[in-house]
Amino acid sequence: MSTSSEAYDVLIRNARIVDGTGNPWFRAEVAIRDGYIVRVGRKLTGRATTVVDARGHILAPGFIDVHAHVEDIFRYPEAENFIRMGVTTLVTGNCGSSVTDVGAFLGRYGETPLTVNLATLIAHGSVRAAVMNYANREPTAEELAAMKRLVAKAMDDGAVGLSTGLIYVPGSFAKTDEIVALAEVVAAAGGLYVTHMRNEGNGVLEAIAEAITIGERAGLPVDISHLKVATPRLWGQADRALELIRAARARGLEVTVDQYAYTASSTSLESMLPDWVLAGGREEALRRLADATLRAQVKEELKANLKAKTREDFRYAVVAFYGANADYNGKNLVEVTRLAQGTDDLDAQTEQILVMYEQGGAGMIYHTMREDDVAAIMREPFTMVASDAGVRKLGLGVPHPRGYGNNARVLGRFVRELGVLRLEDAVRKMTSLPAQTFRLGRRGLIQEGFIADLVLFDDQTVQDNATYNDPHHFPTGIQAVFVRGVAVLQDGRLTGARPGQAIRRAAVEEAR
Repeated sequence: MSTSSEAYDVLIRNARIVDGTGNPWFRAEVAIRDGYIVRVGRKLTGRATTVVDARGHILAPGFIDVHAHVEDIFRYPEAENFIRMGVTTLVTGNCGSSVTDVGAFLGRYGETPLTVNLATLIAHGSVRAAVMNYANREPTAEELAAMKRLVAKAMDDGAVGLSTGLIYVPGSFAKTDEIVALAEVVAAAGGLYVTHMRNEGNGVLEAIAEAITIGERAGLPVDISHLKVATPRLWGQADRALELIRAARARGLEVTVDQYAYTASSTSLESMLPDWVLAGGREEALRRLADATLRAQVKEELKANLKAKTREDFRYAVVAFYGANADYNGKNLVEVTRLAQGTDDLDAQTEQILVMYEQGGAGMIYHTMREDDVAAIMREPFTMVASDAGVRKLGLGVPHPRGYGNNARVLGRFVRELGVLRLEDAVRKMTSLPAQTFRLGRRGLIQEGFIADLVLFDDQTVQDNATYNDPHHFPTGIQAVFVRGVAVLQDGRLTGARPGQAIRRAAVEEAR
């Protein structure tokens, strides 16, 4: 119990606490000292440097976004788009792409502090490229050993697990055995396997099965990145995918998924191209596309893939950022083709895709999902909320709105408006479940002894304001954010404080 002689850095009064466990909210006061929660009680006494009146607001653990792409975050240390969503901790290195020197990356906090806490995965695609470039073949024994050494070093430096991006070159060239071999290294270090699977469309069930096989063979937990049903052929059948995961969990494999709260995905234009075109790197790809016969073959494969998705054209694909011509940003590929070529027939559309790749490529948004499937996946107790976003620069391009609104959208649309989740369950998916899954230490709960990463929000007004057509808007209803007990957002304004911390795998952190 507290006494009147106790001194705190921050005392938060009159809050409704949603503590991250999934239990119903309760009223309490929270006292913070030296970056930790030191008291939680109905009525605390003592002196505090700062007293926050949280009347009318929910106090929750800071949100943990386990699927980010922020390798450039030290150029944008405020990470404002994440802070304004209530996110206090990020996990980067997803989808098979990461830094390969984890120690140097996390060590940059010493020269460039961040507002947020940061952990990283070591990515298979980056490791493979470092050893084998973009070769479309199996590794030699020596190459596999070199990849294992890179992964082991990254884990020793504090990486929390291994990621794959099996739709991207060079990850797509890897067979299951190769992934298992590297995952075994990660398992020995106590990490987990996080995968952008080999297929999220017509082959999603087979891809889930492969992810589960890797976890079972290597003996480590599995997180399936941004789980979705991205094909009209399987719309309304999310439960078939979920049943595979439920069955694996029933067998004893720790499988989770993460998910963003939207019906469109976002990745590169080149992900549309056949893998064989991209083998060997960009120069080789450009050489192939300069061959008229090969170019015609690529265009036919693009059309065949479109037909397999039961689509008539490429209007589902929208340009988010195109460096060669900003006029294309925000337009779908049918509109872009009409603008660029004066026609929009299918042959012209496939030609336009190749031209845009040749001129530097583009970031894209792909409208491939349905909201009932999103909701079905969201309801599962093993689903975490994650943005799949990077640090946003206001006004640059027409990016996916998830980078501005993901957490707020869950709280506003899927909790308050649709009733898909209870508020307490939504918060658990953003806090204690990610902390538990990625072994992030004493984070994700409002409990004494836990790190004071906290978010204060109005559950009646919180909402996302970013849209596909007009994405550069922060959410509303997020009142304050604390990172390690220090306010980084207060009364809806950034404070300029940067108290974030590099998070290393638990065993590594304990040894420091």
